[in-house]
Amino acid sequence: MGPGIVTDAPPTDDRPPESVAAAAPEPPVAAAERTEAAEPVHAVGIGPGNPEYLTPRAERAIREADAVAGFETVVDHVRGRIKGEVFACGYDDQTDRLAAFADRVADGAAGTAVLMGDPNVSGYQFLGRVEGVVDRPVRVVPGISAIQVAASRARTPLEAATFVTLHKRGDLAADRERLRAAVGDRHLLVLPRPYDLMPGDIAADLCDAGASESLTALVYERLTHDDEAVTPTTLGDLATRAGGDGPDDTPFSDLSVLVIRAADGSTDAGGSEPTGGDG
Repeated sequence: MGPGIVTDAPPTDDRPPESVAAAAPEPPVAAAERTEAAEPVHAVGIGPGNPEYLTPRAERAIREADAVAGFETVVDHVRGRIKGEVFACGYDDQTDRLAAFADRVADGAAGTAVLMGDPNVSGYQFLGRVEGVVDRPVRVVPGISAIQVAASRARTPLEAATFVTLHKRGDLAADRERLRAAVGDRHLLVLPRPYDLMPGDIAADLCDAGASESLTALVYERLTHDDEAVTPTTLGDLATRAGGDGPDDTPFSDLSVLVIRAADGSTDAGGSEPTGGDG
């Protein structure tokens, strides 16, 4: 999903696009089936924006593609690596542009869709739209997500954290309840939704649910970019910045990750040593 973009165009069947993407594991492709017609479309995570975080596998899938689809804001990060035809889209024309991309794939083009970060982190809506229109299997090429970078910056190991994305359309009641249930006991890694559920709004909701206002909160903006910034604060102070639904109503960027550290500052991170050598 592109920065600041939440999609809600109708999918190609009755299921939500994220359900299309998560319906089943990727099927294996036997070596004998690796013909031009059977070659999968790749859904590539391009990382958080800094080109140094683009993996070699992702770069190759982009470079070797005859057709590349993605939101304009995502495509712009890798445009210099694209040799094929670009099917960049925005909110209003994504259905038509993905249909044109699917036509090129049906004609035999090697297709790659690009998504910000890692498609497995807040990318399943766009992934499902791609999967719903192309006539080939779709293979995910994972990337590095801003969530992973934020976890590193905040020293909140993923096995000791609860991750929730609010950067999507639809009912968020279950997602918000997961945050309320885990706050204080586990580190929280949260992707806000521009601009109605920004870090201040999330903090206010957690405080209203009884979370300690003294919990450490960190808001990371534009991670890995030259203008990366962090705002260290407390949950209670952050809650005072709630309200509004536009970019002028919040001090934070739409490219933000909210981290709320657990009450004990560490939690059980599962510190056992790997077996079988140096790992």
